[in-house]
Amino acid sequence: RAAKSARTVVIAGVPDGLLHDDVMTDILMIHFQMSKNNGGDVEEVQYPTIEKGVAYVTFEDQEVVESVLKKDEHRLEDRRLSRYYPLKVTRYCENVSSFMICLVVL
Repeated sequence: RAAKSARTVVIAGVPDGLLHDDVMTDILMIHFQMSKNNGGDVEEVQYPTIEKGVAYVTFEDQEVVESVLKKDEHRLEDRRLSRYYPLKVTRYCENVSSFMICLVVL
């Protein structure tokens, strides 16, 4: 089992303030578990985060990260949302995140 950081992706473009945070967390979890989104078993969804519109999704297996990153377009769709929202999915990098958190604190 790979380190948590290797099993985590960063999700940008999460619609902010439309729904309760718990509901948005559930919608993100469902999206990234679906096979049509190249997803798999999700261990954890961190939302909200320090950065507005950003979530972190950690998968059970690192292979799912590679699969999710290969999908051309992630569209967050749910009956509780008025439209779909394009998401930008990138690999989690501890150095970048630590650097960004340091900038926010300063």
